[in-house]
Amino acid sequence: MSSSGAVGAATRGEDAPLTLSEPPPRTLGLRETAGLWASLGISLLLPVAATFVVLADRPLWHTIGAVVVGAVIGSVLLGLGAAAGAREGVPAMVLLRGLLGRRTSFLPTGFNLVQCVGWAAFEILIISEAAARALDAPRWPFALAAGTFATLMALRPLGVVRVLARYAVWAAIAAIVYLFVQVLSEPLPPVTEGGATSFWTATDIVIALPISWFPLAADYTRHVRSGRTAFVGTASGYGLATVAMFSLGVIALAAYGRGGLDVIDAMLAVPLGLVAVLVLLVVEVDEAFANVYSTAVSAQNVVARLDRRVLAVAVGVVATTLALAFDLAAYEPFLFLIGAVFVPLIGVFVVAYFLLPRGAWDTSDTARARPALLLPWVAGFVAYQLTLPTFFAGPGAAWTAWWTERQLDLGIDPANGWSASLVSLAVAALLTVAVALPGALRHRRAAA
Repeated sequence: MSSSGAVGAATRGEDAPLTLSEPPPRTLGLRETAGLWASLGISLLLPVAATFVVLADRPLWHTIGAVVVGAVIGSVLLGLGAAAGAREGVPAMVLLRGLLGRRTSFLPTGFNLVQCVGWAAFEILIISEAAARALDAPRWPFALAAGTFATLMALRPLGVVRVLARYAVWAAIAAIVYLFVQVLSEPLPPVTEGGATSFWTATDIVIALPISWFPLAADYTRHVRSGRTAFVGTASGYGLATVAMFSLGVIALAAYGRGGLDVIDAMLAVPLGLVAVLVLLVVEVDEAFANVYSTAVSAQNVVARLDRRVLAVAVGVVATTLALAFDLAAYEPFLFLIGAVFVPLIGVFVVAYFLLPRGAWDTSDTARARPALLLPWVAGFVAYQLTLPTFFAGPGAAWTAWWTERQLDLGIDPANGWSASLVSLAVAALLTVAVALPGALRHRRAAA
C-alpha cells in the first residue's frame, strides 16, 4: 500500500499542515533544500566538538581527512532518509511505520521525542552561553530570546525554510569565510593534544552529526518535489557545512591551542570576530527551531489530530525551561546514548526501504507490525556498545563499566580504534538483508 493514503496527494499550500491528516504541500526545490540543510549544518556545536576529532601528534591533514570521510558517509545516509521522506510524503516517524508497523513505530517515536527536546534545550544553552561570552552579559536573557524565537519559527516552518535558504545561510557563509581567513593567517604549529585515538574514532564523531538528523529529515523533505532533489540538496548542504565547521574548529585549535568552548573565545579574539560570532549565533537558532518543530510532528505519529502549533509552543516552553533551570551537562551522555540507538535503526531502514519496490512501503494506520526487524536493530545497538560504550560519569558510570567488562569477556580491546557507527550500521544492515530479503523478493515478483 502506498504511503499517500495517510496524507493525501501532494498539493501546494502556504505552510506545513497542522495535523497529520492533511496533505503536505510540495513547494520546496533544490535551492530551499540545500539552503535549509546547509543552515542546519552551520552550528557552533561543531567547532566546539572538534576537540574530540583532532588526532594528536599527527599532520593536520589527517584530521581534516577524517572530517571529510565522516561527513561524506553521514551525509549520504542522511540524504537517503531525506529522499525516502520526499518519495512517501510523510514525516520521519510516520515513515518508520513501513519498517516496524504503526504501533511498533511508537518505540522510536518515544526515543525521538526525548532526544529532540533535549537537543533543543542544548541548542538554547549553547546560544545563550556563547552570546553571554561575546557580550559579557548574563546568560538568561539570551536563553529566553532564543527559546522564544525558535518556538515562533516552528509555527511557520516552510516560511522559515525559505528565509534560511535565501538570506540566513549566505550571512552565515560570509561569517565562516571571514573566520577562516583570520584563523589561517595565524601560524599552525603541530597539535600535541587531541581527543581522537585513531582515524576511525575521529571519523565516528563526525558521522554522528549528520545521522543525528536522520530521525528528523523527512519532516522537512516531505515538502520537496522529488526524492532526487531531496537527496542531493540534503546530502550536499549538510555535508559541506559539516566539513566547514569541523575544519574551522580543528584549525582554530591548532592556531590558538584552545579547544571546547574556548574555541569561541578564540574566534572572538580575531578582528571583527564578535560580529562574525553574533551572525553565527543568530543562525544557530534554526537548530533549536528544527528540534522544536520535529518534536511536535513526531508526536503526531501517535495522535494524528494534534495541532502542531499547540505542540510546538508546549515543546518550546519545556526546552527553554530546561536550558534555564538545569545543568544539562549531565544529560548530554544520555542524548548520545539515544543517538547510538538510532544509528543501527538507520542501517535497518535504508536496507529494508530500498529492497522493496516503489509503492510497497505502507505508512497507513493499518501498517502491519514487522517484529523480526527489531532483531537487527537490537543487534546493531549491541555491536555499537561493544565497539565503543557510551561514556557516562557519576551515577551512569555503571553503564560504561558493564559494557567495558563485556568487551574484555569477548577479547575486544577497549582502545580498538574502530568506528562504532560503521560497525553498528554494518551489523544492522547485514542482518536486515537476511531478514527482509525473502519478503522483498516476493513483493518484486508480485509487482512484475
